[in-house]
Amino acid sequence: MKFINTIKNIWKIEELKNRILVSLGLLLVYRFGTQVVLPGIDASQLANLANQTDSGLLGLLNAFTGGAFSNASIFALGIMPYISASIVVQLMGIAIPYLQKLQKEGESGRKKINQITRWLTIAITLVQGPGYIYNLFNTLPQNAFLLGDSLSFIVSSVIILTTGTIFAMWLGEKITDKGIGNGISLLIMVGIIANLPKAFLQEFVSRFDGSGGLIMVLIELAIWFAIILAAVMLVMAVRQIPVQYARRSATGGYEKNVFGSRQYIPLKLNASGVMPIIFAQAIMFIPVALAGLSDSDAAQGVTAAFSDIFGFWYNLVFALLIIVFTYFYTAITVPTNKMADDLKRSGGFIPGIRPGSETAEYLDRIMSQITLPGSVFLAIIAIFPAIIVKLLGVQQGWALFFGGTSLLILVGVAIDTMQQVNSYLLNKHYDGLMKTGKNRKAVA
Repeated sequence: MKFINTIKNIWKIEELKNRILVSLGLLLVYRFGTQVVLPGIDASQLANLANQTDSGLLGLLNAFTGGAFSNASIFALGIMPYISASIVVQLMGIAIPYLQKLQKEGESGRKKINQITRWLTIAITLVQGPGYIYNLFNTLPQNAFLLGDSLSFIVSSVIILTTGTIFAMWLGEKITDKGIGNGISLLIMVGIIANLPKAFLQEFVSRFDGSGGLIMVLIELAIWFAIILAAVMLVMAVRQIPVQYARRSATGGYEKNVFGSRQYIPLKLNASGVMPIIFAQAIMFIPVALAGLSDSDAAQGVTAAFSDIFGFWYNLVFALLIIVFTYFYTAITVPTNKMADDLKRSGGFIPGIRPGSETAEYLDRIMSQITLPGSVFLAIIAIFPAIIVKLLGVQQGWALFFGGTSLLILVGVAIDTMQQVNSYLLNKHYDGLMKTGKNRKAVA
């Protein structure tokens, strides 16, 4: 009943209702684009490409694009080039003084950084586009290409893929500005969710045709809900650091003493979000790419080991990289020195800790302590799909939803969007209270 009342309240708020409708409309446009095949390709000849993206690293990439990769769609590269460009710009901001300067310039600097990211996105797409077309030539039968392998087809396809990525990026930015939630994250989330019904149906059918039946399906669903709960706890968990503000004097007709109130600095257990997994995932492509340059037995062994995303060696290295990158990304994104300086300027202090450098050292030590369990927990969730495959024999497509980047993105984006909706509801509730005479006097 409470949930139904909340839905009714959402639709009573005109601005929130319009933002939700805009978001849904733009997401539908994106989903429609994932089904539009590149001009010059026979859509009925894509079976080999679909088989190639059923599992492995390409299967993961196909999940992030919502099936556009396996459809040879105009959105085949999805929003991933933009994500890659954002990561590169963020990392370059550590070493390049010009980008560091832009980061401190507020809104104007942010706009310039966004423009740099867009240009870098185009550059990355122009590199990935020909690689995707080359993969199509090697995967699809020759009669799938209505125009053959002519230069005009290659150039036009690369231009269309680049345009598709730019258009997807524009859709994400419009959702952020005019809709509700983070647009780029919502595009990825919708792409991941698009594969969920098919993956579950395949697992359901396989259990009834093979072993386990309904009991195994129920056990899998129970484990799935448990891992979702664990992911929610990871995203929401914080360590509260108490902060005391100094006593001050205020005058309001007469002088009275006002004691500083105690507040808290919330330090997130997983301050880096899914970025360590994305970094680690990008690194895991490198061994396969380098091993592909050699025909030796050792190189072929490396290719086999790191192409199987459910294999032991892949997940061992993957988990270690996630732990390392969690520390690295937390160190560059949580400015403990700036937090200490801001606290000192505002007259606040942590009980028992001197303001200034000692506060910064204390915050840094606390972050190091909570990052260890956070990074280990993140690594376990990331490799849990491989664990569930080995223990229960779950199909690979369905196993991807038991952890890893897919689940954490779903949980993180869902929580962020719900918090934005909730803020609208709270603001509307607050305005409603202000309209009554009694409450207006109380506020005054």
